[in-house]
Amino acid sequence: MLSNSEFVRQSLELNLFFMRIAKEHSIFLEAAFTTRDQQYIEQSEALKNIFSQLLVETIRMSEGIISPEVANSGELVTDLTLDAERETQFYTNIKINPNITRMEASLAMSSPGQISMNTVRMVENLNNRAIRAAQQIASFKSNILQNVLCCRMFTTNYPLLLDHILREAKFYLRMLTMLQRREEFNIAREAAYQETFWNRIMAEHSKFIRGLLDPTEEKLFDTANNFGKKFDELTQEARSLSQDMALLPEVTNRSLKNAIDIRDFKKQGTEGLVQCKIKSIAYPLLGDHVVREANHYIRILKDFKRGKIE
Repeated sequence: MLSNSEFVRQSLELNLFFMRIAKEHSIFLEAAFTTRDQQYIEQSEALKNIFSQLLVETIRMSEGIISPEVANSGELVTDLTLDAERETQFYTNIKINPNITRMEASLAMSSPGQISMNTVRMVENLNNRAIRAAQQIASFKSNILQNVLCCRMFTTNYPLLLDHILREAKFYLRMLTMLQRREEFNIAREAAYQETFWNRIMAEHSKFIRGLLDPTEEKLFDTANNFGKKFDELTQEARSLSQDMALLPEVTNRSLKNAIDIRDFKKQGTEGLVQCKIKSIAYPLLGDHVVREANHYIRILKDFKRGKIE
């Protein structure tokens, strides 16, 4: 069973990452609807605001509590996040509060703080509200996906992307539920599960990048395509670990190497989008979003290598 301090720290770190992810999913959904679906545009905006408020609360609770590894990992914000938000707001006219990003960036400079029983109760309450919000956005995404698959709705988001972000919401819910139960993980089993999950996510990121590039960006297209194939292979390798867990260190090492490589590719792409040097139909914030997910995965893989689980 997790101690109070581990429960608080792990909860806050999880929420700092996934609340921002969910906030941005809401933005990407909102930007992709046609004017016909005004009700869905309004629902996306409402979800963005819910996760924005929850994220502000979480940032305030996290000062001096989260680990330096998480604060400095680049999974919460990067040096491109503010620029990517500004450019995406310009393109979409969807309001994105830059002060939340500034607050989150400042966590790396927080002085160590104390965890009291009041902190524990506040985090338990926060997790319960995060669970309700995650359930709400998961239901919303599922509804959109079914409408798209049945040709009742058009959106510029790929059906695979809708399924992709739905799986991320369900993953967030799984982790929140386990934390609320104070469950400790079996490191090997959790590593195999998360490497299967995140390698698939990385493969799909590659395919989305490939599909959002202008047809003239042939070199970037080929690089993205190759990453997609590599992470498809890594996903299969991670899935096969259930038959032979002895292969886990080898799969983890390969996953880490390729996660670093694709992170660097995504970062270069995001810089290109922010600087208007790459022709595509991707928002800069989507680029920064997938960089942060890669940074999150890299940190987790390093923890697995050390025999540690978050």
